[in-house]
Amino acid sequence: MAAKTHLPAIAFETIAETLRNTQLPDVDLVIGIGSGGVVPAAMAAYELRCSMCIIWLNYRGSDHAPVHSSPQLYAPFSPPAGTKEILLVDDVVVSGKTLQTARNMLSQTVITTMALKGNADIVLFPDVQSCVQWPWHPIK
Repeated sequence: MAAKTHLPAIAFETIAETLRNTQLPDVDLVIGIGSGGVVPAAMAAYELRCSMCIIWLNYRGSDHAPVHSSPQLYAPFSPPAGTKEILLVDDVVVSGKTLQTARNMLSQTVITTMALKGNADIVLFPDVQSCVQWPWHPIK
């Protein structure tokens, strides 16, 4: 894998402005998929003025290569009682396995998915096809 120092960067301010100008659904809760979805979920929850929590679900290693055949839950999780509508957020969605696993766990709710890039109901940067240096990830 190429060194991240050669990846294009998207500034935090650009992400915040794009999010601010995106029509977000009216939801009870924003859930970030840890770890990549934590910062974008926090930003979305701030814009929506609603609560946020994290589901620690992943199947990729720090180099982004799969290390499990399916996403693994790293900590117990259940949404707060009474949650009906969720915005489920990740930074990048490639295969959709992580979002689908989370959807299956949250089957009693209405879910809208959001990603910074990739495949989701809401994609903030749909034209970005390459890997990106997000401002909250250290350059390796």
